[in-house]
Order: sequence, then C-alpha cells, then structure tokens
Amino acid sequence: MTVFAETYPVNAQNLAEKSLQGEELTREEALAVLNWPADDILTLMQGAFRVRQEYFGKRVKLNFLLNVQSGICPEDCGYCSQSRVSDAPVDKYKLMGPDDILEAAEKAIANKATRLCMVASMRGPTDKDVNSVAAAIRQVKSTYPQLELCACLGLLKDGQAERLEAAGVTAYNHNLNTSERHYDDVCSTHTFADRLDTVSKVQKAGISACSGALFGMSETDEDILEVGQRLREMQVESIPVNFLVPVPGTPFVAKQELTPVQCLRILALFRFLNPRATLRIAGGRELHLRSLQPLGLFAANSIFVGDYLTTEGQAANLDIEMIRDLGFELEGEIPGAGAAETALSERVKFTHRG
Repeated sequence: MTVFAETYPVNAQNLAEKSLQGEELTREEALAVLNWPADDILTLMQGAFRVRQEYFGKRVKLNFLLNVQSGICPEDCGYCSQSRVSDAPVDKYKLMGPDDILEAAEKAIANKATRLCMVASMRGPTDKDVNSVAAAIRQVKSTYPQLELCACLGLLKDGQAERLEAAGVTAYNHNLNTSERHYDDVCSTHTFADRLDTVSKVQKAGISACSGALFGMSETDEDILEVGQRLREMQVESIPVNFLVPVPGTPFVAKQELTPVQCLRILALFRFLNPRATLRIAGGRELHLRSLQPLGLFAANSIFVGDYLTTEGQAANLDIEMIRDLGFELEGEIPGAGAAETALSERVKFTHRG
C-alpha cells in the first residue's frame, strides 16, 4: 500500500479536509475518486466517513417509501417500470385516499422510519391531486406530528408547491437523475430544464429540496461529476443516490454496468461534493452493493426501509441489524404507532387495496 500512497494522484484524507473546509473538489480529484483502485477502497471510504461523521455522527435516518399512484405515467423514462414505454407487470391504481396513506404512516413508524416518502406515478399533479394529497398530509400530521412527509408528484405548476407547504409537506423529491448532456438519452417527454424548474419552485416555497440521481444508465464519469456538482450548486438538502434496477419490460433491461466498488466510489464522491446534505442510498442498493452494503453507510447517512416502488428491498430486520452491527444508531425513532407499533417486521410492504 506504500506504493499506492506514493503514486496515486490524490489522498482521501486531503479530500476530506477540503470538503470540510467547504472547498469543491477539482475535476481531476473528482475523476480520481471515480477511478479509485478497488484494492484500496477502504481508504476512500475512511475519507468519506470523516466528512459524514462531522455532520451526522453515527446516526442513520430511515425512510419509508409509498407508491400512492402506480403504473399510469405518461412519460417515457427508459429506466422506469411505470412509464408508458414499459411492459413490466406492475400494479395500476389511482391516487390513494387519506386513510390508506395514514395506514402507511403507521407502518413507517412501526419500522423505525422518521420520513414517509409519497411517490405518485404521473407527469405532474392536477389541482385536484394536490388537494387530495394535502388532505392526506393534514390527517397524517394531526396523528403523527413528528413524522416527516415527503411528496414526489412530478413536475409542479405555479402555486402548487406553496399549497403543499401550507398542508405540512416537509420535503419534495424530484431527482435530476443524470447530467443535462445525457438527459435526452434517458427521457424525451420532458427536459432537464423542466426538472430544474420544479426543484426551484420547491425551494422558493420554503420546502426542503430532495433531489438526486440514478446511475447505471450508460453515463460517463463526466456525467456523474456534472450532476453531483449541479446538486451542490443548488444546495439541495437531501440527495437520494439510486442504482438502476434493470426491470424486465423496460427499455433499460439490458444495462448491467455497475459493480459494488463503483457504487461506493459514487457515494464517496457525492459525500465529498455535498458534505452537509443528507445522502441517501436508495433504489438498487441491495442488488448492486450486495455484501458491501454496510460500507455504503460510511458515506451515506440514510437508507430506505422496506420495499421500493415496484421492486423488493431488503428485509427490514436485516437493515436494522446492519446498522447496529456497524455501531451506528437509528435517528429519532417516533413512538406511538398504535396497533402498528409491533415487533419489527421482516418484510415491510404496503399493499394498496383500492
């Protein structure tokens, strides 16, 4: 390893110090992170952990994902099993009502989550949709005031973010997904600028912006760096890092490009670029990090517990065991989920009955 230290162009502890001082990595430093030698990945993760520990200690935030409207999106995003160009067999149903969302909130709390993320398969909400979601948010907030509520309803029109904020939305998720250069290769029914506009609307309304990226879609190292820098410029507070799950029936089913070590490199880079942001390992964690999942938490400070939108996640009890085995601790457990406050379930899945 002495030879490595003498010859590799960057030092992980120097990168950590630079990040902690608020300085942005140079292009050369960032590209070096994305090409870090696999046999020295622990050195890189140690540097990322120094930054993570400064702002988040050993806390891990759990999030629970709820698909509030499924399988009826008119967009053509190549990665998505719910898009109009997908033949994947997914559930299809209209927007859930307040009672179903309240039940999901109970399941979230029972499984140690402090944020409920409500995602709707749509281009963007109508005013009626916003009213319905707002009613559900008010009901959940009145029952579980400590639970953070994140909405993800697609592209927003003027005034809609303000109405969601007034109802009690904590955060709004709208991922950039990839770089501006690469975006047309991913989707043609809306633009990168459309996504930037919605994130801007959210921030102007006083809602915490949750925006991240999806990797494994034939992006280059330059694309990875560009989207990470853009999120830094926008001062996004929460960044989900997704890794493509190539679902059969989607246009991107044949893409098998990621390795566990490459996923760790991406997480480390995003930690260095965005030291104060909540960094969340999201979709594809189990598939691509595999046995290296625990190492991801040395850069990230948040994960989802339970299943994703149309794919299964790791059993909830295994996530909790992983966190505790690392010597980490759960962030802000919320008591009082009524009948749902039971032993941690092995499979956390909310099934819509509508």
